[in-house]
Amino acid sequence: MAFAAGAGVELDLGETASAAQALFSEELGALVQVADERIAHARSVFSRHGLDGCVLQVGRRSDARRFRVEANGRACIDADLDELRAAWSETTWRMQRLRDNPDCADEEQAARLDASDPGLSWRLSYDPGEDVAAPFVATGLRPRIAVLREQGVNSQLEMAAALDRAGFAAVDLHMTDLLEGRVTLDGFAGLVACGGFSYGDVLGAGEGWAKSILFNPRARDAFAAWFQRPDSFTLGVCNGCQMLSALKELIPGAAAWPRFVRNRSEQFEARLSLVEVCESPSLFFDGMAGSLLPIAVSHGEGRAEFASADGLAGAAGLAVIRFVDNQGRVATRYPANPNGSPGGLAGLTTADGRVTVTMPHPERVFRSVQNSWRPRDAGEYSGWMRMFGNARRWLG
Repeated sequence: MAFAAGAGVELDLGETASAAQALFSEELGALVQVADERIAHARSVFSRHGLDGCVLQVGRRSDARRFRVEANGRACIDADLDELRAAWSETTWRMQRLRDNPDCADEEQAARLDASDPGLSWRLSYDPGEDVAAPFVATGLRPRIAVLREQGVNSQLEMAAALDRAGFAAVDLHMTDLLEGRVTLDGFAGLVACGGFSYGDVLGAGEGWAKSILFNPRARDAFAAWFQRPDSFTLGVCNGCQMLSALKELIPGAAAWPRFVRNRSEQFEARLSLVEVCESPSLFFDGMAGSLLPIAVSHGEGRAEFASADGLAGAAGLAVIRFVDNQGRVATRYPANPNGSPGGLAGLTTADGRVTVTMPHPERVFRSVQNSWRPRDAGEYSGWMRMFGNARRWLG
């Protein structure tokens, strides 16, 4: 608890024959942290359930970064919290150096022991409680959005839920429906390619999915016509981002997009990371620039790879989100930059803003309760719900 909070702890075990016996036991128990002003209430609850004799107040939080334990009136442990954490994490760090990219392991250990790290935060340039789509939802019209998936895709339900709450009619669309000609894209206002592991990432992340389109005349023509439509939008997330990047020859304004390759850490990354919303033409991120938001990361091949320095420069104005550290600085080190993309790049759009791709998953954290950390005053929705509301407003 002390490591997680970055706060010191003072424990008093009272009179005991052995501090080791008092601290380590195989009996059932729990340690509960309670604010000072709530202690009397907590005791009354335990008393009401006949647990008076089982409850002991053992210590308190301390502003000093030390871990101190007293027993029988004297200190038996009094150690610097950061030194303890370094000792605690050393085995993990050394194993990680052998298994993963050792440079990433060293960078994560340094970040883990950084006492100045303030942790995750939300800093929004807009009110997340404002429903920008409300006037359009009130009309009763629910534009049909194709939630596109392929074998191995696994995020379609979260995406459909976010779209439904934003006022769309989410339609489950499998690639076989398009390839066999059972369904066309003509009746949809938007298309979302979801995350997962299409074809088990055979042929490269999302590239097998893309090739099933590029090498099928019916599908290729359908997608080429779709991207030319000025009244439609497209979103690709994670595996969908990788797939759309491999279709960039069909997407106007996407020539500068990179391909996505194995993470610098050489491992699959699943974590909550902090990103900054960039100024961009993307319709999804309208009015969100400058905001800092945690987002779910879940990919093994998310590092943006550009063919040249000119390609990287050409994509600069198309970036929609980028990884930042907990101080809000562009993340160049692991794990704040979980995949090693240059400049912390985490998502791009086209020149007209109608097609947007992101490696992280906004649909997995669009509700506040889906976040492993959130502000105490967070409402029903996190800041990511604005993305979907923006899309509904754009359609009008």
